[in-house]
Amino acid sequence: MEILLVEDETGIADFLERGLRAEGYRVRVAGDGEAGARLALDPEVDLVVLDRMLPGLDGLEVLTRVRRARPALPVILLTAKAEVADRVEGLDHGATDYVTKPFAFEELLARIRARLRDGDVASERVIEAAGIRLDLLTREARREGVATRLPEREAELLAHLMRNAGRVCHREELLSSVWGYTHDPGTNIVQVYVGYLRRRLGRPESPAPIETMRSVGYRLRASR
Repeated sequence: MEILLVEDETGIADFLERGLRAEGYRVRVAGDGEAGARLALDPEVDLVVLDRMLPGLDGLEVLTRVRRARPALPVILLTAKAEVADRVEGLDHGATDYVTKPFAFEELLARIRARLRDGDVASERVIEAAGIRLDLLTREARREGVATRLPEREAELLAHLMRNAGRVCHREELLSSVWGYTHDPGTNIVQVYVGYLRRRLGRPESPAPIETMRSVGYRLRASR
């Protein structure tokens, strides 16, 4: 797998490049936004680690260009801005994931592994299960004739449940696959996002087919 690292701080770039190469990845490095946007178009690049603050071309503009040309390419945004609004802005621009500086290298690795696993099934365009049709490129979910465009993370969560319809998906599995967390016993983020999906997909006469398996996880019913 080849990773493009777009980072203008030489010390950080060198550290990450050495660490990623030690993990067996091929690595290319760009020190500014223009070079990063150009290199990201190379089909050999499997994932981009992108700094938010770059000289010349801002990271969000790089992200916008990448999304227009390669909508399925995983992009992990590195940002020193820890405010929720800043993270939401990055995700809304098309970031697949984000890591807040300072960060542990092991956390970044875990998120890279999770996003590359997602890429293994990136050739799928549309998946269907439990009466739901999900377009992975546009993130449009259609149920009972009603279409809803989902935010990135909700679409990833729904896709994981759909690919495993009929099977209980443990909370830790969802945290790892969708958010890249290896373990966080204090977070209720899975519960919150399942709630979002239920509201978006549910109808007054037909609730969303996502079942809670108490103290274990969630299951998408395999049939209507």
